[in-house]
Amino acid sequence: MVVLVTGTSSGIGLATAVQAAKAGHQVVATMRDTSRAGALRAAAPDIDVRRLDVTDGDSITAAIDGVIAEYGRLDAVVNNAGAGHIGTVETDSVDNFRKVMETNFFGVVQVTKAAMPHLRASRGRLITVTSVGGVVGQPFNEAYCAAKFAVEGMMESLAPVAAQQGVTVTVVEPGAVASEFVANVGVDRETVLETAGPYAAELKAYLSRTGTSFAGAQTSDEAAATVLAALTDEHPPFRMQTSDWAKRFTGLKLSDLDGSAVQDLTTTWIS
Repeated sequence: MVVLVTGTSSGIGLATAVQAAKAGHQVVATMRDTSRAGALRAAAPDIDVRRLDVTDGDSITAAIDGVIAEYGRLDAVVNNAGAGHIGTVETDSVDNFRKVMETNFFGVVQVTKAAMPHLRASRGRLITVTSVGGVVGQPFNEAYCAAKFAVEGMMESLAPVAAQQGVTVTVVEPGAVASEFVANVGVDRETVLETAGPYAAELKAYLSRTGTSFAGAQTSDEAAATVLAALTDEHPPFRMQTSDWAKRFTGLKLSDLDGSAVQDLTTTWIS
């Protein structure tokens, strides 16, 4: 199976690429900056590393065309590249919202659009790493959750259409994962608190709670095992969570018809 994975310089993407390669698949591991491929090459020396920036349509086209030229087919795509963001709409900028959507949503749209003709030809698989934040809205994650909600809505809508063409669509929803993703959010605690205005007390409580939750997070390898299952199981479901905690958390939302259970829970994170 020829598998293209985005965002493989660290975290779940790196672990997924390594696990898929060790399982015998031909993995094309992509990232925006290939100079950051050291850890990936150390773990899987023979892996095919290529540049792909999900916000750059030309680099997406070049990467996928290169895969077809080299291997003659594309059997699966794992949309993993993404970036976190902390902020609230009153004090954040609209430009920041747009940047978050560009990477986390439109990046997925562009990669998916470019890959679909080849996945139709191979009757392949489209797997997208979203987040529990694509199901449950979380305080100070308005831009990030909006993007992940959009991805979930897109994929849930696409799944039955793609299935008619033989393409299996799955979303994988991690909870807290101990990876560089947290560092890549770029939050300097003191700076964000100084600029939080009337929301400083709530943001301080949220950051404290988040630090505790990520201290007990699952590993990238554990989360990637679910992605690999989506890649290899004969009939994977549309929605898969990477941990028991993620199952409970998303289950709360999916059974919460009036929204009160989620609001009651997330309010405790900031009060």
